[in-house]
Amino acid sequence: MSLPEPYQQQTQAGQTTSDKPAESANDQAQKLISAVNEALAAQQATSYRDDTPLPAVGTAAPVPQPGRPPMSQRATDASALMLSGGVTTALVGGTASLVMVASGSADPVVCAIVVGAPTALVLALGRLVGRAKAAVESAPPTHHHHYNEPVTQDHRSTHTQTRGVWAKTNNQQAPR
Repeated sequence: MSLPEPYQQQTQAGQTTSDKPAESANDQAQKLISAVNEALAAQQATSYRDDTPLPAVGTAAPVPQPGRPPMSQRATDASALMLSGGVTTALVGGTASLVMVASGSADPVVCAIVVGAPTALVLALGRLVGRAKAAVESAPPTHHHHYNEPVTQDHRSTHTQTRGVWAKTNNQQAPR
């Protein structure tokens, strides 16, 4: 929509200009109607909602992702433990081999003792820590209650029985 030209403003104020001819009221009304129609036609929808249901499973084939394959947290922890145990065993074995070669006593019995002792020690310590952790987790929690008044404990139990089309619950307390 455009603003009226200066010659139109002067005509409305009762002054006529000689450079543009005066327009009739019908012509001005037609211009106003066409300007309003242009403004309304320029308005477009600003949003669209697609209510079609989404498919449960897509049609694309699964793509392998980089890195470790998906596993449970327990399996991930176990594999990391096995990897670190393998690296540790290789380091201990390599160190023992270098020490024996450097000392000149590469006897099979000495090799078995030097290589086997640290591995047996690590396995025994791991087993001990695992059992200690299991014992701590399985122990019942300790509760301490402190009372300032006399305490009466009620050991009655309630038996509930529900029967019928329209459910009616009868609670009966067991005798002491």
